[in-house]
Amino acid sequence: MPSTPIPYGHQSVSWRDAIAVAKAVKSEWLTMGPALERFEAQICSVAGSDFAVAVSSGSSALHCAYAAIGIEKGDEIITSPMTFASTAATAMNLGATVVFADIEVATGNIDPDAVESLITPKTKAIVAIDYAGHPADMDRIVGIGRKYGIPVIEDAAHSIGSRYKGKPVGSLADITTFSFFPTKNITTGEGGAVVTNNADYATKARRFRSHGMVREPQLLRNPSEGPWHQEVQTLGLNYRLPDILATLGSQQLAKLERFKTKRARVFDWYRKNLEGIPNLTLPTKLDYADPMWHLYPVRVPSADRKRIFEGLRAQGIMVQVNYIPVHWHPVFQDMGYQVGLTPVAEDFYRQQISLPMHATLSSGDRRRVAAGVRSSII
Repeated sequence: MPSTPIPYGHQSVSWRDAIAVAKAVKSEWLTMGPALERFEAQICSVAGSDFAVAVSSGSSALHCAYAAIGIEKGDEIITSPMTFASTAATAMNLGATVVFADIEVATGNIDPDAVESLITPKTKAIVAIDYAGHPADMDRIVGIGRKYGIPVIEDAAHSIGSRYKGKPVGSLADITTFSFFPTKNITTGEGGAVVTNNADYATKARRFRSHGMVREPQLLRNPSEGPWHQEVQTLGLNYRLPDILATLGSQQLAKLERFKTKRARVFDWYRKNLEGIPNLTLPTKLDYADPMWHLYPVRVPSADRKRIFEGLRAQGIMVQVNYIPVHWHPVFQDMGYQVGLTPVAEDFYRQQISLPMHATLSSGDRRRVAAGVRSSII
């Protein structure tokens, strides 16, 4: 194996970022302070939203979003299987049943027609995932939500910085969630955010982030108890994002457009240099989308996928597969979900490989990836 493997994703953290974080460590506020407020304001600006609630991970953002719309036992959510398991698991932790809709093969995103066919009186949310950074068809999905009076959540773990028909991701759905894991478009180390234009959803997400705690005197049930008094009025968890990590997030958000340009350059280079290779399907960008690419998902013949994957890894090209369909995981199989539930998504998975995609991917590494793909697909 070459001495320097090429990771499929990688953070872009500078010494200036590190110095800003070091200053935050020495500040008066290590958590729930002005750096967090500043970061949330920046998120609102990028997302085109009125409210942002920064949290400790993309999974906690989803948990807060589900809590904000009141997911409870007996409710159903409709989502895609082409995502990480937490999109489903966090709803199930609140008692919901997850219904998986199939995908559109061109983008890997949820199929709006499949969504509408699965709606029942129990449906409490539609959850679209922006696979690889390419926005889902949000006009159609939001339209379905409005038609049936169902809130729409956009799981935008891959797509902060992306735009849909000129509008920023974060301004399209009733609630949008972001992830700031190291391989994502920006990072806080671990972190995420909930954004919305609905003040009630924002308040509920913010409370869920901090144990369901209420401190505002006018909202207390026992305001005469004393000036120290605070109340847990609903159940929540500790999903707070420290000011230390929020500071890193602010540094990263300031470079978002620069990162987007670099990722777009990688995407365009791959397309130019990999197009026309037999048995290789490149990702699609639809006219309505201006993605910030998180992944570069290609498809190869399913019978050859394992061999190609292992061949690329043997060359130090650390490809990945995104994702195992959620309902294939053993815990979901044990609940009764079966292989074959979403045939398009499952065929997509059998063929999918993610090539390295990040803002620091050098021209030399791109050439290595391209050469490795050509030599492996025979």
